[in-house]
Amino acid sequence: MANTKSAEKRARQNEQRAARNRVWRSSARTAIKRARLAIQAGDPNADELVRSATRALDRAATKGAIHKNNAARRQSRLTKLLNKATAAA
Repeated sequence: MANTKSAEKRARQNEQRAARNRVWRSSARTAIKRARLAIQAGDPNADELVRSATRALDRAATKGAIHKNNAARRQSRLTKLLNKATAAA
């Protein structure tokens, strides 16, 4: 528990920032999940879903919700999965 006024304010600020970051992280995770499921199902719309997941990851990285290298790694893995599925089909 915070003991000083400045520490109490810092705790409030951290809660607000965490809530904001949670929104961006969650939307990125949802986009990734949709793209993965579409790829596994052989959906012809998978390419567009991967693009939207890439956008969501870039946005989360820009907002500071995740690290830029984390976003790049996830994008790379998702693209690799899509390319593998496309080559197999």
